[in-house]
Amino acid sequence: MEKQLTVADFFCGAWGFSEWFRQKGFKIAFWLDNWKPAIETHDLNHPGVKTTYMNILELNTIEKIDEIIPDTDIIVWSPPCVSFSYSNKAWKADKSLWIQLIEQYLRIVLRKKKKGTLKYRIMENVPNSKDYVKDVYTWEELWLPWKWPSLKIPQRHILLASDYWAPQNRKRFVCGDYPVPEKTHEWKEVLVKTVMDCIKNPLDWKWTNEITDPIYWFTIPKLQLTDHFYDTTISEHDWKRAKRLKEDHGFMGKMDFPERTNRTCRTVTATQSASTRESIIFWADKNKEGKWTSYRLPTIREISCFMWFPINYQFTWWNESTKYKLVGNAVCPPMSAALAWAILKKEGLKNPKFIKNKDTKAGIDLTWRKTNAKKQAPKKIDSNYSRHIPYLKVANLRVELSNKTSDFEKWKHRWESTLHRWSWKSAQSKQIKESVIEEKMREKKEFQIFIKELETTFKKNLFSSKEMQERYCLLSNSSHFHPDQLLEYIKEMLDKFFPENKFNKVLIDNKNIINGKSNFPIRVLAWLYALNLAVSKLK
Repeated sequence: MEKQLTVADFFCGAWGFSEWFRQKGFKIAFWLDNWKPAIETHDLNHPGVKTTYMNILELNTIEKIDEIIPDTDIIVWSPPCVSFSYSNKAWKADKSLWIQLIEQYLRIVLRKKKKGTLKYRIMENVPNSKDYVKDVYTWEELWLPWKWPSLKIPQRHILLASDYWAPQNRKRFVCGDYPVPEKTHEWKEVLVKTVMDCIKNPLDWKWTNEITDPIYWFTIPKLQLTDHFYDTTISEHDWKRAKRLKEDHGFMGKMDFPERTNRTCRTVTATQSASTRESIIFWADKNKEGKWTSYRLPTIREISCFMWFPINYQFTWWNESTKYKLVGNAVCPPMSAALAWAILKKEGLKNPKFIKNKDTKAGIDLTWRKTNAKKQAPKKIDSNYSRHIPYLKVANLRVELSNKTSDFEKWKHRWESTLHRWSWKSAQSKQIKESVIEEKMREKKEFQIFIKELETTFKKNLFSSKEMQERYCLLSNSSHFHPDQLLEYIKEMLDKFFPENKFNKVLIDNKNIINGKSNFPIRVLAWLYALNLAVSKLK
């Protein structure tokens, strides 16, 4: 019988970094986490396992480390990564707790190395965390009680899950002391369409009687598939906001809407969202003309397949958002499988066949749940607004409507139009007087007709800054334009009187407009004049 290498898994989550080490014949001697939904899910799918529930920072002495943590050949560690997420307040979240967790991990590693049992150590996290992990740590930095050798971090790599046959482009920073895994499937990707074809449309229960796992290729009766056949359709106001942020962000690139299915899935995050740029949104239904009329979020079963969970893996918690977090927080299994296989090869051990998880029963199944699409709730009267005219950005220029200079405490609502060029450190912003624009545009016959039609409409739909604010906050049902309606109307008028195919390359002298451009697109001036005129009507 071949020797079994032993593993300790910290922050094991719902699946466990060590799960594919188990599948490869390793013996998992210890699991630890401090989030109950993850522990209950992990233990449900691993009969006989008892995960340790505790805060790892409580192991604050060498004696406690020796008492709680067994000596193993390998330590794997996946601390929470939320403070490094791009979507978390522009990556400005406090990193101090994460650094404490890393230092605690290194103390445990040094202790086990000193005892002579530890061979390999692997830490996994999001790519941004790499800047917070040093190449060498001294015993003084780690507050150890006596002089020990410094601990080096010899391996630091960004691994891509799709290189190991996962159906998503999930990047992870992996560091420690381990053999670097070879890419196994960079030439062959598992597509979103493959997953959908295997587990079927969640809105069409009658499709089939059996479900085939898109990764592991075993089959189960349709009635045994949990957390999939339910309605994830989202409300119109949510998908429209997500669509705008993906396709028409002020300064970031264009994204697919809805998601393309002929590619690997984007990174599954821990937060389920229906209205953000990061949302994963699929088509749901078409009208008679073949146009998409509704959209949906992926089901829990779909995202778990994108993460490489087997279709018989069960998630115990009662609500969808927690189940989504259980999946999004997990270590992508094929990546851990590649690391396990690299260690086996280095140790001269064989690679065993896949061992299917035992079938377990879900505590709470979302099947048949109706949509929980949210109605658009009113906003606070002091809510800020800032948006450029939709789908109109030319030569790094955009025209924006905002209420940022309002004094809400004194009930003074102020709306203004601003011309923006570039973004980030190179950004320029300027308000241009109507007289300057009129001087540039007066010879254009289209301009006079354009102004006349704007005046007629604005007279009927623009009354005061206060009413604009109330419409934006959904506190009024008057005929006054909502700010989004105003911008969409201006876009419609621009396309009517200054169509892109005719005017997009028509330039005029840039004198008195904005620095850094010798010539200026005439369509941008028309946008700016229209929005200036609208703002001037708000008393």
